[in-house]
Amino acid sequence: MLVCAENKMDATLKRQLVDAQRMELAEHLVYAGLARRATNPGNREVLERISGDERRHYDFWAEHTGEHPPAKALVVWKYLWLARLLGLTFTIKFMEQGEAGAQIKYGEVAKVIPAAAAVAHDEQDHENALMEMIDEERLHYVGAIVLGLNDALVELTGALAGFTLALQNCRLIAIIGLITGVAAALSMAASVYLSTKADVADERSPLKAAFYTGIAYVITVAILIAPFLLLANPLLALAAAVSAALLIILLFSYYMAVAKGLPLWRRFAEMAVISLGVALISFAIGYLIRLTFPVAP
Repeated sequence: MLVCAENKMDATLKRQLVDAQRMELAEHLVYAGLARRATNPGNREVLERISGDERRHYDFWAEHTGEHPPAKALVVWKYLWLARLLGLTFTIKFMEQGEAGAQIKYGEVAKVIPAAAAVAHDEQDHENALMEMIDEERLHYVGAIVLGLNDALVELTGALAGFTLALQNCRLIAIIGLITGVAAALSMAASVYLSTKADVADERSPLKAAFYTGIAYVITVAILIAPFLLLANPLLALAAAVSAALLIILLFSYYMAVAKGLPLWRRFAEMAVISLGVALISFAIGYLIRLTFPVAP
């Protein structure tokens, strides 16, 4: 029961509302910080409006709790750094997912404080406004990132599997894998540049598209090659590389699920099956090549 017989707020409800106040104030500060960093005037205007709404929500709860608690500093720090690392789009959608859970709480609280329904309505408006507002450069080039990431995962994971069985020498595998990976990254970046430049309907910058493709490829290559430089056993190094590939796929799939609303596990399964399938086939080919053309370890 949320209230006592005297129709006063009970301790449990008050704790919930004070905690909600701290979150509202934290979100107010986060949106204000994001607005200051926004280069797009439209984005900045909406973020400032939402920041003001969050402050009004904080003051609304203060009228019922009689308290003015400080913001959750860790929450503010977390979201502002997420924006620096992963971009505005991912950060605000990730934060809005938390607000979706808060709406359920508002629905319960509204049974006791009817005006709380207006706060829940504001939260829904936030989500709708944010979906309309987002215009972030990196999302225009997400296709280029996907291309570089997918190609590196499929091609290099397969190549490393084949090299492992054919060569069975970690340092040699790393050197050949690195040369193969860097050459493939440059080739892929050049192909993306030429195809983007040739497509008159594509409004992206050819140089930026090539850069995003190439950098995604090179980073993936570095991560997959690292186990062969750190470990002496080639099979253990291959297992670590495959594990790293699966982790990259999972993290990127989660990013896309949040930023663009794509299904997480379906996308992860597709990429994982393709990468592991190619690696398994290459592993078998490497074994056959080693039997046919023995290479001294």
